[in-house]
Amino acid sequence: MAASGRGLCKAVAASPFPAWRRAHTEAKGGLKPEYDAVVIGAGRYLGFRCWLCCVAWGKCLPSLGLDLPMENDRGRLGHNGLVAVSTSPLDPTSLAPRRVALSSLGRSVKKQAAYLQRLGVNTAVFERRHVIGGAAVTEEIIPGFKFSRASYLLSLLRPQIYTDLELKKHGLRLHLRNPHSFTPMLEEGVGSKVPRSLLLGTDMAENQKQIAQFSRKDAQVFPKYEEFMHRLALAIYPLLDAAPVDMAAFQRGSLLQRMRSLSTLKPLLKAGRILGAQLPRYYEVLTAPITKVLDQWFESEPLKATLATDAVIGAMTSPHTPGSGYVLLHHVMGGLEGMQGAWAYVQGGMGALSDAIASSATTHGASIFTEKTVAKVQVNSEGCVQGVVLEDGTEVRSKMVLSNTSPQITFLKLTPQEWLPEEFLERISQLDTRSPVTKINVAVDRLPSFLAAPNAPRGQPLPHHQCSIHLNCEDTLLLHQAFEDAVDGLPSHRPMIELCIPSSLDPTLAPPGCHVVSLFTQYTPYTLAGGKAWDEQERDAYADRVFDCIEVYAPGFKDSVVGRDILTPPDLERIFGLPGGNIFHCAMSLDQLYFARPVPLHSGYRCPLQGLYLCGSGAHPGGGVMGAAGRNAAHVAFRDLKSM
Repeated sequence: MAASGRGLCKAVAASPFPAWRRAHTEAKGGLKPEYDAVVIGAGRYLGFRCWLCCVAWGKCLPSLGLDLPMENDRGRLGHNGLVAVSTSPLDPTSLAPRRVALSSLGRSVKKQAAYLQRLGVNTAVFERRHVIGGAAVTEEIIPGFKFSRASYLLSLLRPQIYTDLELKKHGLRLHLRNPHSFTPMLEEGVGSKVPRSLLLGTDMAENQKQIAQFSRKDAQVFPKYEEFMHRLALAIYPLLDAAPVDMAAFQRGSLLQRMRSLSTLKPLLKAGRILGAQLPRYYEVLTAPITKVLDQWFESEPLKATLATDAVIGAMTSPHTPGSGYVLLHHVMGGLEGMQGAWAYVQGGMGALSDAIASSATTHGASIFTEKTVAKVQVNSEGCVQGVVLEDGTEVRSKMVLSNTSPQITFLKLTPQEWLPEEFLERISQLDTRSPVTKINVAVDRLPSFLAAPNAPRGQPLPHHQCSIHLNCEDTLLLHQAFEDAVDGLPSHRPMIELCIPSSLDPTLAPPGCHVVSLFTQYTPYTLAGGKAWDEQERDAYADRVFDCIEVYAPGFKDSVVGRDILTPPDLERIFGLPGGNIFHCAMSLDQLYFARPVPLHSGYRCPLQGLYLCGSGAHPGGGVMGAAGRNAAHVAFRDLKSM
């Protein structure tokens, strides 16, 4: 049985020669010493959002060149990348001006291409790993089984990015999930042949029927709760699609800068208008423990615990932690293909999303180089960015660098420390990056059969198999106890488990009759009690504990296992560059959001070093396969580029 040791770094990509790579190979484009835009992609340092920046330089920047306002646009794991932009003249004999694809603002592609041809923006992408996408990758770790190794679901991707990059045209296919949530119970003697379960989807009447098993009152209230949360999500959307209020400009900018910064107040004002007189109540949702919020609505623990999982997923917090309500909101405000709150599996795994974005980028002229690692950001004697240096010593010149890496890697490892203020560096080093997550990817030779929902006679997938299956989640007290174990330096005795089976909708991921299972589990501390580090024995012991828990709900699961890949917080950090294993790069707590993400006075993507920008999960609006940070940062950087 394959365990997640260092040898798994040798896993091969599930798509070893995708369309974007064939197109780039056929173009025979060699590495040049200078580009308009350099995107350093995936692996330990970069990922999903860097592709959005790469694509956005070509599509949204022409609109910005016309000084048009940003339009509203709008996924689980935070990812890493760098983008550099230069206006230096290029030798026409060695490098023709290229179009670059990024997230569009709705202008026609032909107009944008013509504008960029005149602008002469040229882009190169550097990936440390052999596979692009950072944490949004598909890897065949066990022969014949293709895993979304880190992030595994799609919902938060901003809709304009999805449509304007023509991702369907570039091969993206989605499997929308309905129903989407399944919570089986462990119980006896409830007057039925099987234990009860809670199955939720898009059919409100069916949802109410399911909830009524536990509380008729909750069933009646549930539609009002959904409407309440939907309104809050609508208010948050404008804040996602723009830089935060520019407090630095208000405090110490010129009169012109202060006047311009007034426009950054518009999203806040729009959010206030949407919430209206209900603002105090919505404020409580964002600041209170999620248990307090849910207790005001519901009485049944299975429903409250199921909803509470979205408030703590990926976060080293308890449902009793103040501010956990925002994390819940962060995970319920997505949507796909016009369906509010929809979640989907990506055909071919999450790497297919990265491949589609890369294909869009190369179609518009970007060059992609894999197995290239960025070692540092170059700074000239005047304190301005002038490019990057690769690990092999190659220098690539540029005037701007947009970093999709974590704030810690960007400022504490890649950037020369002498060019950054000490107070800024201290704040970055103090960011809360604690992670509770251990991701376990499992290959099985048959579907799990739950006591609460036994398998069909022929073993074909049933509706609940496509869901996020919540185990050890019948009561919010169980979630809190799992959290308390980790606070004491111990992996949870009864870990919270979110079990997903993407092959239930996408049979291309596994051999016939077999399946891939994603286990997103918590809570596991980065460092174990007594300062002990994770080793193979500890990894296997924890995975065995998780499997024992699943076995109670679905007898026979352990016998179905063909192989497994165990990724503890240190593994997630080592392989994907997630600091502390944190899928959001740093905690999504109120003290590290909006004005203060990553640190106060530097929340608008610009950094103390001229020409360096942050555009990953550590920037506003935070983590998830969303793309908003990359898109927003590209807007800000291009505005600055015009003034250079």
